[in-house]
Amino acid sequence: MKIYRDIENFNVANPVIAIGSFDGVHMGHEEIIRKVKEIAQKINGESVIFTFYPHPRQVLFPNDKNLKLITTIEEKEELFEKAGIENLIIYPFTKEFSGLNYKKFVKDILVKKLKIKALIVGYDHRFGKDREGGCEMLDNISKIYHFPVYKTSAVTIDNQNISSTRIREALEKGDIENTNRLLGYHFKLFGTVVEGYKRGRKINFPTANIKPLNQNKIIPGRGVYAVMVYANDKFYPGMLNIGFRPTVNHKNNIQNIEVYIIGFQGYLYNKNLKINFYKKIRDEQDFNSLENLQKQLEKDKKDITDFFNSNNFKN
Repeated sequence: MKIYRDIENFNVANPVIAIGSFDGVHMGHEEIIRKVKEIAQKINGESVIFTFYPHPRQVLFPNDKNLKLITTIEEKEELFEKAGIENLIIYPFTKEFSGLNYKKFVKDILVKKLKIKALIVGYDHRFGKDREGGCEMLDNISKIYHFPVYKTSAVTIDNQNISSTRIREALEKGDIENTNRLLGYHFKLFGTVVEGYKRGRKINFPTANIKPLNQNKIIPGRGVYAVMVYANDKFYPGMLNIGFRPTVNHKNNIQNIEVYIIGFQGYLYNKNLKINFYKKIRDEQDFNSLENLQKQLEKDKKDITDFFNSNNFKN
């Protein structure tokens, strides 16, 4: 897959283009990706995804700290490549660009610069300044510049449309199994191992404290999770806790992410880990003693080990 961070040197024969944020690159986007590839093959062209960086909200509302992304730009690159997309444009999103109306966007960028041959849009697609460009307006302007617009239908699970909003809501509840079903893959978190308080060592559960690589990455809700941790070129099962560690620090008001890697021995400080989420085991609890906490952690370890040893496990 070729990646373009500007469009000055873009030169693709018969580009078939889909435009959007594509946060999550989830099952709801699958139909758009499939259609892009199908039409590109039909007209002897190439598939193109046109997305933005930074996220528009980071530019338009820089003081808004509530933006939570399902996928970072690096994760999107990997997911689009796995999906078989041939070209990915990561267009610089600026305040100036945000003021471009949809007519000028189509004329100056899609037609003049990219030489578009076909456009694929989702059922609810809107773009341009103030999201003024909808499907009806696209139909009209596409006839002027002689390229077809293909609209895809919504993808549903449990009679509900799959959307980034629905996935974020599932993550905030800690509903990892539903999240993974909607994504079509396991939710991932990339982070660096940082210095912690080392309290876990006292009860034979040394943990790696994780600092997410991207501050805007959404973090699942508080609780204990069955995860797979990629460390030193190998996957290990792990039990990951997200929360405030109430048993050992009653005054702590900073959320922590820490993972006990089952069967791992070695040095991890300052190393980057990839963590795949599989299942929430339980909610975060406050125990009245370290001994009771240790007993619960032993049970969690057994539950997670049994889960990964079961016939249902697929990495």
